[in-house]
Amino acid sequence: MWYRAPEILFGAQEYSTPVDIWSVGCVMAELYLGKPIFQGDSEISMIFKITEILGKPSNEDWPGVEELDYYRKSYPKFIAKDLMQAIPELDDLGHDLLKRLLTLDPT
Repeated sequence: MWYRAPEILFGAQEYSTPVDIWSVGCVMAELYLGKPIFQGDSEISMIFKITEILGKPSNEDWPGVEELDYYRKSYPKFIAKDLMQAIPELDDLGHDLLKRLLTLDPT
């Protein structure tokens, strides 16, 4: 579950390459941290772990997210953090790559 893409957690029915790209980003982060970056024990916990670091998505930055089955406007509005804070061991190019892999909007 720790590698599950947010679009799946929010209830998207179509799976494509972005789901795998997200998982690659999770594995990359784990290699640097020595543990999974998002360690939830349920789907809702995973949503909270992801949004605590990457911020809560809205239709403005991820068109259509608010229409997904499991998206709730009542979820806490976390503000995105800089991934450099979460994984300071990465250099600038590594952070850039990780930011591109762990993008909330799959398009």
